[in-house]
Amino acid sequence: MSTLDGSGKSQQDDKVHCDEALAEIYLLLDKECTPERDAQLRKHIEDCPPCLEEYGIDEQIKQLLHRKCGGDHAPADLKNRLRASIRKTVEERGGLRFAESELTVEQVKETTD
Repeated sequence: MSTLDGSGKSQQDDKVHCDEALAEIYLLLDKECTPERDAQLRKHIEDCPPCLEEYGIDEQIKQLLHRKCGGDHAPADLKNRLRASIRKTVEERGGLRFAESELTVEQVKETTD
């Protein structure tokens, strides 16, 4: 049974389920969630041992990939094909046209305190 909070929303509606948390783990790891969603997912993961274990495994995989592949840069041909594919998809789905532009990708080193 769900209860209503002060805003009239059901508290149960705010609860994150395992399938949602697992589907969004990489968004969480990549810091691509809103602060509110980040807090919701982290709360669920902290309270759910199976999700916490999966989060830990995925975090280790991400760190391993970063260590092993972090210094490599994509070949120019691959970058050009990706640009063309993105442009085509945006044009097809959004009805937009793009003029040629230069895309710069740079690696940002994270610092730990």
